[in-house]
Amino acid sequence: MQGSHVFEAEGERLDQALARALGVSRARAQAWISGGHVRVAGEVVTKPARRLAGERVEVEVPPEPPARVEAEDLSVEILYEDEDMVVVNKPAGMVTHPAPGVTRGTLVNALLGRWVEPGGEPVRPGIVHRLDKETSGVIVVARHEAALRRLADAFKQRFVFKRYVALTEGVPANTTVIAPIGRHPVHRFKMHTGGIKARYAETDFEVVAEAGGRALVEARPHTGRTHQIRVHLKHLHTPIWADPLYGKPSPFIDRLALHAYELRVPHPKSGKILSFTAPVPEDMARGWEVAGGVWPEGVQRAGTSR
Repeated sequence: MQGSHVFEAEGERLDQALARALGVSRARAQAWISGGHVRVAGEVVTKPARRLAGERVEVEVPPEPPARVEAEDLSVEILYEDEDMVVVNKPAGMVTHPAPGVTRGTLVNALLGRWVEPGGEPVRPGIVHRLDKETSGVIVVARHEAALRRLADAFKQRFVFKRYVALTEGVPANTTVIAPIGRHPVHRFKMHTGGIKARYAETDFEVVAEAGGRALVEARPHTGRTHQIRVHLKHLHTPIWADPLYGKPSPFIDRLALHAYELRVPHPKSGKILSFTAPVPEDMARGWEVAGGVWPEGVQRAGTSR
């Protein structure tokens, strides 16, 4: 099924025509449409109810996620854990959730290794939010469906406080960026301000330290769009060091210099606000010092205490 498919239809809703033409459920067809995988007359259409009038429909069927995930004995730093949730300091280079072509070595594999006996388990719901592979730092995972719903609602209602640390080429203004983010119209792995199906996005930026025309920046996103901080810093013409999509390689670090430093979230059962902090990894701290910067006292780095 994976790959490109083309058909024509007239007088039908797009989701109905797609389901019939490819022999899939209407729910799956709607997911492909909403995900930006369908073009009508050469243009991406994301509304399943679009009425067709004989146009050419092109479908790029995404690969299916793996049905099962192996439990693995992987080391991850647990910041907090109870019967409802677990908070992890995710290392840079670890994918959050299995995906086509990436079925091992993820955070989910590691957590299954803590919760079940090795040997394989179905993919469990629990990922509330994600961090990019090369982004390190605090991430919360629900341990059961009820906790997942409550935590997901807290993120949706913006009851969660998130604070990141980034190292940038150039020094951005202390400002709030409000710029909608959508899929890049040409490069499908990139996001773009004002891109396809752009959604409201807001981020506060504050420069904590400067050195040689570069900055150590605190970012506080109010929304959770894909690549939001990265795209907004590029929008300010101050991309993050070593960003492979929105910047360029850096002589000071060999991975994206972005760290999820602090997360405050209501507990899914009690509603009490819990706060978690993960010190900035040493590769970022060393890179900043090699670039001529002095590490600021107000930001904790790995290997030190407050």
